[in-house]
Amino acid sequence: MEKITGAEALMLSLKAQGVKTIFGYPGGAIMPTYDALFDYTRGEKKAFEHILVRHEQAAAHAAEGYARVSGKVGVTLVTSGPGVTNTLTGVADAMMDSTPIVVIAGQVATGVLGSDAFQEVDLVGLAQPITKWAYQIRSAKDVAWAVSRAFYIARSGRPGPVVLDFTKNAQTEKITYEPTKVDFIRSYVPYPEPKQEKLKAAAELINNAKKPMALVGQGVELGNAQEELKAFLEKADIPAGRTMLGLSALPSNHKLNMGMLGMHGSYSVNLKEQEADVLIAIGMRFSDRVTGDVSRYAKQAKIIHLDIDPSEIDKCVKTTVAVVGDCKVTLPALTALINKNDHSEWKESFQPLRKKEIENVITPATKPTSGPLLMGEVAHDVAKIGYELAENQGKIGSPILVTDVGQNQLMSCRYFKFHDKRSIATSGGMGTMGYGLPAAMGATYGAPERTVCCFMGDGGLQMVIQELGTIMEYDIPVKMILLNNNYLGNVRQWQDMFFHKKQSFTPMTNPDFGQIAAAYGIQYHRVSKREDLKEAITEMLTSKGAYLLETIIKPDMNVEPMIAPGKAINEMQLNVEC
Repeated sequence: MEKITGAEALMLSLKAQGVKTIFGYPGGAIMPTYDALFDYTRGEKKAFEHILVRHEQAAAHAAEGYARVSGKVGVTLVTSGPGVTNTLTGVADAMMDSTPIVVIAGQVATGVLGSDAFQEVDLVGLAQPITKWAYQIRSAKDVAWAVSRAFYIARSGRPGPVVLDFTKNAQTEKITYEPTKVDFIRSYVPYPEPKQEKLKAAAELINNAKKPMALVGQGVELGNAQEELKAFLEKADIPAGRTMLGLSALPSNHKLNMGMLGMHGSYSVNLKEQEADVLIAIGMRFSDRVTGDVSRYAKQAKIIHLDIDPSEIDKCVKTTVAVVGDCKVTLPALTALINKNDHSEWKESFQPLRKKEIENVITPATKPTSGPLLMGEVAHDVAKIGYELAENQGKIGSPILVTDVGQNQLMSCRYFKFHDKRSIATSGGMGTMGYGLPAAMGATYGAPERTVCCFMGDGGLQMVIQELGTIMEYDIPVKMILLNNNYLGNVRQWQDMFFHKKQSFTPMTNPDFGQIAAAYGIQYHRVSKREDLKEAITEMLTSKGAYLLETIIKPDMNVEPMIAPGKAINEMQLNVEC
């Protein structure tokens, strides 16, 4: 057989993994691979579309957005040194949020490793704590094995990021390519076998519960167990709250969906957690933003935890019964053991609290009659109009929500509506500002048939504003909603609440975003009046190509309700006092 370079072996290995889209940025140490990639993006060999981002961090976030909405592994290709260190924020973000991405980075040749050669950095040492696996490819003969292993680890079990450090000599060496498939690694058990006695114990608790409640996390989405979740909840008639990352695991309009968990979640859900006699946590990790003061969290409840990762069991909250396994398997197994039930009285007890939140928070936030525009009404109207347009146009799938981090994230997650699975991409564990725009770019490639709506604040947008160049070059049809309040709004809210209103470096002087959009050839509209909002949203959503809609938001608005730091979840404030 004809010998090929390690760089071309990488191309064939990525092709074997079904990769179609690569987000990257070339440089010296990865140049041989980019030379091979050139031939695989055109002509008879064409296998990939390469998206040239404007900053390597954006490549990692774009791969995350792609993975979140598609369920596939996102791929990033960058150079050594600063090229790959720029991706590490995205790698850490992917680790925290269980997002499967593979980052392939150039590295200096093995002969000069450890000599502080130009753009050399100990990538494996840097990446090991924030990846599922980090490996240095030192020989071309290891390429096929390393790539197959990387994708197997990234996508299996609890997904996550993998980093491959590709030395320059391994890229240029010639070998006889032999396809390799890795589907087993000794000591790595991605799909633990659930124990029958644990399932029976969990079923007994559920069958005897008077006030059961489910806590639905992203694990349901990662396990593709959305239908299994509905069957479980409906048989036992269990009301459910969803984590932020698990928002689209259960449709917003499902009769058992009671709202969002956590610091800025739903009033009824948080208070009722402190009344439930059995809590069933499904694919969630009991984040501090969900539990509040963990020493006072759900002390009255028996806790059942279903999770694929045994390290999450008892990490934050002590469980009564732990069922370790893939929820695609454990949920139907548990459903078979539980009794059909009717918890009407328990479910009805949520309603007075829901009504109170609607009157005091939701209606004022989404249907104000005077004053400046509010984030809640923008998010509500984008979701409503977007869904109606998708239905009328016969599109496959309702709009996808992508957010940056801050008030824009919290308000859009609260008021966007989710009708289909895999409909949200947001930075949960890391809370990475600058995530939104590149993740939205990736999401459009992961779900090209759906409309991607990206909500950003003026702070987060300016962290990655150069990616408007990527959107321009590739005509990426992301709909960008800028919620502009001329503040780092979430930090400002905390300063007002907990730091005596000392607004230390949170006000922002912003540029003319319209001129910036024009420079990149992106459609733009600015709206500040309520009577113009719906028309502006409709224009954005019906326009072809990218669109930036700048909405001028009340500067000092707060995200409500809120559980203050150190408070128990039942001490949630409906209205924030600063």
